[in-house]
Amino acid sequence: MFYREAGQFKATYEADSAKFPIFQDKLFIWAYLAIGFIAIPILANEFFLGAIMIPFLVFTLAAIGLNILTGFTGQISLGSGAFMGVGAYACYKMTLAYPDVNILIFIFASGIFSALVGVFFGLPSLRIKGFYLVVTTLAAQFFLEWAFIRIPWLYNYNDSGAIEVPQREAFGVIITGASASAEVRYLVCLTIVVIMTWFASNLISGRIGRSWMMIRDMDIAAELMGVRPLYAKLSAFAVSSFYCGVAGAMMVFLWLGAAEVESFDYNHSFEILFMVILGGLGSLLGCFLGAAVIWIMPVMIRDWLPPIVETLTTFTITSSTADLISDIIIGVMIVVFLIMEPLGLARLWAIIKQKLRVWPFPY
Repeated sequence: MFYREAGQFKATYEADSAKFPIFQDKLFIWAYLAIGFIAIPILANEFFLGAIMIPFLVFTLAAIGLNILTGFTGQISLGSGAFMGVGAYACYKMTLAYPDVNILIFIFASGIFSALVGVFFGLPSLRIKGFYLVVTTLAAQFFLEWAFIRIPWLYNYNDSGAIEVPQREAFGVIITGASASAEVRYLVCLTIVVIMTWFASNLISGRIGRSWMMIRDMDIAAELMGVRPLYAKLSAFAVSSFYCGVAGAMMVFLWLGAAEVESFDYNHSFEILFMVILGGLGSLLGCFLGAAVIWIMPVMIRDWLPPIVETLTTFTITSSTADLISDIIIGVMIVVFLIMEPLGLARLWAIIKQKLRVWPFPY
């Protein structure tokens, strides 16, 4: 088989602890990047990029943010949608106040405002955990939704109550507004996701990430070993909210073009949580897999299932029925994975890779 590590000797600790210790893994990563940056923009049409790939990348980044908090730190949150809204509204206000500044700077800066809000609502995690922390973050979700509606300054006193994205350029290319092409917006989203995934990977494998995982596994033992729960938990809330805030800014400025408060309601918080559960807690790869299942699979079912059924049978399936079928499939998958494989799709992929490494010997 082609997936072998025989003969790939590690002479240093750095080589042995590398993120991709097998040469084939490095080739796969470069192949994925080539497909994402070259093949998809060339071969895909406007619908595929705007309706599938861009929202897939947005929700992947939001899932990474929630996974940092829930999967790596063990702090459950149901306020991801609201933190995305903080980033979106912050980016909108900064864009109106400083129209000549590069919009990419504001997209990243919006995450700072979301991080500050996340730290504030993460303070209860110093005293409570489990179900009570879930209720606290859900209360933050409802409070922020109320603020998005009741504070007209946030949406610039628009009669519709919505925020509308103005046309902005970066490096001479239009990337937001109605004139921005789907290829440009997709490449911007992909670049941001790749950079922030690389940053999260290095952060998790460092001292901060290890302190998060120690808090997750046993917070009392971690504190006895010198980990300060105050810094560990609040830093996890800050980084998680930062990622969600950037994802929210991308959602409005690079995907929707306009948004109301419903774009950041609790349904999105649950949707992102399901992505993390299906993909795998404590896995960055799982965020990509979970986002693909939760977002791409329903789109494929809605577009492909009705014509297939009409061709093979005499029945007619509407788009709403197809949506219900996809919801049922996702619900069944969540239950099955929680019972049989709590670590999600990422764990299944790791098992497959391990079997390939030792094949044909049993494992």
